[in-house]
Amino acid sequence: MAELDFERGLERLFAEAPSFPDAEAFASRIEGRLARGWNMRSWLIGTAGVAGGIVGASQLIMSNFVHRVEDASQGSTKLIQTSIAQVKPGFDLLSIVQSDWMVVWVASGLAVIAMGFVLTKVIEEI
Repeated sequence: MAELDFERGLERLFAEAPSFPDAEAFASRIEGRLARGWNMRSWLIGTAGVAGGIVGASQLIMSNFVHRVEDASQGSTKLIQTSIAQVKPGFDLLSIVQSDWMVVWVASGLAVIAMGFVLTKVIEEI
């Protein structure tokens, strides 16, 4: 059987990393490389986000998205009005809610901002 004190001392010696005379310079050099890498990554992620946003916006514009939303909105509004009119005749839904394109754009903008916050949080977690 080996001595217990000797084994513990040996384990401590191997657990401690030896110190080198240029350890501080090496650490600062590595930290500089990591900081430079993060800066480059953040620029690349931002550029990719802007490019993706431009592509997405152009696809929405070219796919006649506004006309489709308008058609869907008019169809659903008519359906809701007829169902409410059957329940309570004389109740006009449009008198309560004014349908305006500004509301659609504000809601879309808020959705984009929310997705940006979620994306930022996900990137921070990575």
